[in-house]
Order: sequence, then C-alpha cells, then structure tokens
Amino acid sequence: MRTVLASRAGRTVLTLLAGAVPALAFPAPSLWWLAYVALVPWMLLLRTARTARAAAFTAWLGGVGLTLAMHHWLLPSLHVFLVPLAALFGLLYVPWGWLVRRTLHGRPGGARFAAAVALVPSGWLLAEMVRSWEYLGGPWGLLGASQWQVPAALRLTSVGGVWLVSFAVVAVNTAVTALVTAPRARVGAVVTLVGTAVLASAVWMWAPTPHRSGELRVAIVQIGETDGAARRFAQGERLTRRLAGGGADLIVWGESSVGYDLMHHPRLERRLAALSRETGAPLLVNVDARRSDRPGIYKSSVLVDGQGLAGQRYDKMRLVPFGEYIPARSLLGWATSVGRAAGEDRHRGTRQVMMRADGVPFGPLICFETAFPDMSRQLTARGARLLVAQSSTSTFQHTWAPEQHASLAALRAAEAGRPVVHATLTGISAVHGPLGEPVGARLGTDRSAVSVTEVPLASGTTWYVRFGDWVPRLVLAVLGGFAVFEGVRVLRDRGVRRRVALPAPVRR
Repeated sequence: MRTVLASRAGRTVLTLLAGAVPALAFPAPSLWWLAYVALVPWMLLLRTARTARAAAFTAWLGGVGLTLAMHHWLLPSLHVFLVPLAALFGLLYVPWGWLVRRTLHGRPGGARFAAAVALVPSGWLLAEMVRSWEYLGGPWGLLGASQWQVPAALRLTSVGGVWLVSFAVVAVNTAVTALVTAPRARVGAVVTLVGTAVLASAVWMWAPTPHRSGELRVAIVQIGETDGAARRFAQGERLTRRLAGGGADLIVWGESSVGYDLMHHPRLERRLAALSRETGAPLLVNVDARRSDRPGIYKSSVLVDGQGLAGQRYDKMRLVPFGEYIPARSLLGWATSVGRAAGEDRHRGTRQVMMRADGVPFGPLICFETAFPDMSRQLTARGARLLVAQSSTSTFQHTWAPEQHASLAALRAAEAGRPVVHATLTGISAVHGPLGEPVGARLGTDRSAVSVTEVPLASGTTWYVRFGDWVPRLVLAVLGGFAVFEGVRVLRDRGVRRRVALPAPVRR
C-alpha cells in the first residue's frame, strides 16, 4: 500500500513539474528553444494514463503546475487566490489531455498520429483561447509568445497571429512524443517536423512584408522608482527637459506617470504644455486619477501639446483582474486585506482612439492591453502607423513580469506590421520595428533615463490584420468536426452492442 501511495505521490509531483516546464521558455529564463520539447514530459504522462479519467486528472494537475509557474510573480497581489485560480485554469487543459491520450495511447499508427497532429494542437489552443478572455486574466503566457525573439516565428505571427505559432509549437511537441514512443508513427512524425520547417520557410519567403515609409523620432521617458505622485511628476519633468533641442516628434511617459486629473489641476497642465514647447514635441502622458468630469478613477493616455490638453484622450478598456478591479467585489472584496488587490475599482473606457504626432496617426494601448492581439490589429486596420504602449510593472519590479511584458511588443509589431513603442514607468522599455525586430536602446529596470529612437514606420497590410483570427476559427471547426465524428461513433457502437445483446428470435 505504501508503495502504491508513494508511486501516486511521485506521479503527482512529477506531473506538477512537467506542467511547469514550458514556463522556462518565457522571459526571464528565455529558454525559447525549450518550448519545442517542453510539453513532451507532460504528454508522456498523459499517453500512459490507464484510463481517460486518469488522463483528465493528469491534464488538470499539469495545468495547475503551468499556471503556478507562469504566474508565480502574482503571489503578492493575488495571495491566497493564486492557488484556486490555478486549480480553475487547470481544468481548461482537461480536453487537451483527453485528446493526447485518445490519439497517442498504446501503439498509434499513421492514421491516428495524423489525427493527433491536428487535434492535439487544437485542444491546446482551445485552452489558450478560453483563458484569453479578459475576465479570466487575458492572453498572458500563450505558448507561441515564448518565440518573440525568433525571426521565423515572428513571420508566422504576421500570417496567423500568435495562435499560429502556438499551433506549430504544439505540433512539434506531438511529433517528438511520437518519435520517442510510437515506432509505427515515426515516419509521420518526421514528415510533421520537416513540414513545419518547410511551412516556416515558405512564410519567410512569400508572406507579404511591411513597406518602410519614413521615420518618427520618438523619445521614451522612463521615470524609474519614486515615492509619491509629486516626486514622480517632478522626475518626469527633469528627464524630459534633457530632450530640449533633440528634435523629438513624440515624447512618451509610462503608465501612471501622472497621479492627478489634469482638468482639475490646470497648473500641472501648464507645466506639461511648457515642456512641450521647450522640447518642440507633444507629450503622451498617462493619468491614473479620479476624474473631475465623471465619477470614478480612470487610467488614461492623454496627449499634451504646447497649448495644453490637445483634446485627445484614451481611457483604458481592459483592466487587470484584482490589480485594477476585484471581480464580484461584494463577495471577494476581502482580498484587499491579504494581498495587493485594488482598493477601489478603476473604470473602463468604451472605445479605442487614434491620435497624431507630426501628422502620423498612432494608436495608444495601456499596459495589459498589449497582451490582446485584437486591439493592436483593430488600431492598425483603422490606419495607425505606430502603436504606443504605456506600461508599469513596478509592483513586480524584480520578477519575471517586466521581461515578459516587454516581449509582447515584438509579437504585436510582427502581427500588425507596425512598429511598437513600449514605454514603461520603471522598465523595461523597448522599441520594436514592423517585423518585430528590436530597434534602438532598451532601458532596464535599473534605469531612470530617456531614450530617443528613430522608429521606422511602415505601410501595407499583414495577413493577420486582413484575415484576423482565422486560426482560432479553424481550430474550432476541427474540434467541432471531431466531436461530431466521436458522437456518431459512440451511437454506432451502442447500436451494435444493443443488437448483439438482443435474444435470438424463436422459430415456430
């Protein structure tokens, strides 16, 4: 009995660890190459599960391990909520685990492996699509996002978004699993690996690329760690004055760089207007304050020129659960007493906004919104030639969060075919060109500085902007077709068993 319990305990720990392995492919470890085999240990446990129920438990437990590893830096904010949330997110991987066992259990041949190549990545994407809902935390830690620094993967995102990269990475893991465990499917596994490489090469060669069309000189003001709204504002002023005579076309401060409503504090508005006149460029600041013209606290991108408020304001639409609001506060409001959850809910904006700098239309995004592919795609479709993200990860300054957040700019740039300026309050700030390539200096979390970059602008339309989320739609079609197939098979098998069980007719 002790041996059995030890074996179960060992398998439980092993499953938790196997689920956590993919997190190492993301920043800060940045072992991006690991993503192509990171799911193999977990899949080996799934395919050897004795029953479908055991596979479901293994999938859930691995999902718990993945969530805890990917979001461990949220512990100061979520505190006791992180474990139940991990248990909830783990359930999303149960269908995927069932598909792994269904297609790879035992000694699968070529036909069953071919089904696995389509169904296993589709099941994984289903889990990613569901947890990408903003009220469940949003699309943070999608497997394809681990490939943000791989040029070939970035080219794939321009065709099918980060979803296509996730699909390809899981397909490779499926093929490697078959190579290790299924001799009858090894030919198909090799074909899959070669086919994935050929697909990536074809996209590299023939997918449309953005056309370079001018430059915009953008300055990032990274204020750094400061105490209080007044000191933060003053530090932003001091750093911005360094840009006088530098020929910047746009100056960007990070998220929550201004802790006062500028409409209610005209003196601060005049100080920002004076900075704009001194530097010869409009300032895009970020206000985190209670509004004077409507009730509640908003996080807003506000453009200020030499005359003052330029009449261009964007209110953040997608808020961070627990960080900027507490879901069902009447029930979960006590979270503020055990963690760093929001003491008061922020209010949401209702629409995306286009702004202009030196005649160039650009679309602002605020922090968490850079995780959502659809927001940058919609701004690009509306004519944005530049995407500007204002962010702050100061609460998680010495964790993996700043690196992970900054990496998203490369994905959004490659998907949209537009450069992305990622300006943060305390680091990491970075700029990526229209192919997702890094451009200019990168400001780390230890810096309080300014950075000026000649940002290459681009025109043209990527396939992802043109066709949208066609990969998720295809995945749903594949899974729907398989569900119909399985339903027909089950009904047919029941009919056969019923006929066999019927007694033979009595002859008279």
